[in-house]
Amino acid sequence: MANRNFPVRRVALTGMTLAALAACEGFDADLRDIGNGFDTSAAVQTLPGRPRPDDRGVISYPNYQVVVAQRDDTIRGISIRLGLDPNALAEYNGIGPDVILRRDEIIALPSRVTEPSPATGAIATGPIQPFDVTAVATSALDRADAAGTSVTATPIAPAATTPAAPVVRGTEPIRHQVQRGETVFSISRLYNVPVTNISEWNGLNAEFTIREGQYLLIPQGGSAPVAATAVVTAPGAGTATPVPPSAARPLPSDASATPIATAPAPATPDLGTTTAQPASSAARFIMPIQGSIIRDYAPGTNEGIDIGASAGSDVRAAGSGTVAAVTTDTSGGAIVVLKHSDGLLTVYTQMEGLTVSKDDSVSRGQVIGKVRAASPSFLHFEVRRGLQSLDPNDFLQ
Repeated sequence: MANRNFPVRRVALTGMTLAALAACEGFDADLRDIGNGFDTSAAVQTLPGRPRPDDRGVISYPNYQVVVAQRDDTIRGISIRLGLDPNALAEYNGIGPDVILRRDEIIALPSRVTEPSPATGAIATGPIQPFDVTAVATSALDRADAAGTSVTATPIAPAATTPAAPVVRGTEPIRHQVQRGETVFSISRLYNVPVTNISEWNGLNAEFTIREGQYLLIPQGGSAPVAATAVVTAPGAGTATPVPPSAARPLPSDASATPIATAPAPATPDLGTTTAQPASSAARFIMPIQGSIIRDYAPGTNEGIDIGASAGSDVRAAGSGTVAAVTTDTSGGAIVVLKHSDGLLTVYTQMEGLTVSKDDSVSRGQVIGKVRAASPSFLHFEVRRGLQSLDPNDFLQ
């Protein structure tokens, strides 16, 4: 058994392993059909949906603007529609000017264009404005003051005024530019925003594919967990003093006391015949590579274990199964996902020289690739049931 007591460091590439499952036939984005599926019982955020763009596809915020791509849109088509330089817009978003964009894909604008208005199909003129917290608080205080007074004022008819222009309000999302090696899952952990929300806001495909240089909108404004209600004592009220044990119940007299039986001493084991229990040979998986664990499992930080090994070392299937997906991350590292008969998934990253393809059947211990050169070089290994990561140490012999 490899040594498992090593410090933890985040590995951003682990999330791409689950995106690889999208290559499976009949894949469900929530992975409900694999294992226990996506359990949302732990979710604590309620995030708003993406605002509706105007007829040009523009969504405007105080600090930036974006375009929501329409069906068969290209950077060049968007540029013509908005009067922008197609090459500059393409370079700004890290994509070619004539690449067909996905419907609902987000394209960031390097400079502002004419604001949305009723003339462009928007319900209001100008950017989406933040919520006026001061006005809301003042209104609440005014209502509280009115409720606490006994004076009844005679209402005065307000003077006729021109209705205020409608204003669209909302929380401006974070605009994140994808860096080399990042995945939707690592970005999700970075901002503590569910992958599904990021995908819906940015029109990602079933594989959650992103590219270096791409801009993503990260929704904000989730509701915080409800705090436990504290028991408040009214001003001036004393805290009840507990009754001392001696006053609540008198001690029994010596005559009535029941003697306490003495338990017999346990038999002394025969140390000469005691043997250590052997390590279980029925562990679910074998170590996929020989080496020490240099970064251990830490949910939310490191979703698997990192096993130090020399570049070019053979990586073996931890158990028999089927290759559910083969893909690469944004830095070019290979990712392999194996699906096993009991619904568990094993994930292998930081690889190269793969010897398996999607849908291949593999046996326990079969070589599936080699460790990729890095500094340090290592294999990242995960065990999952659907989207839930499990501690690989519990499954390895």
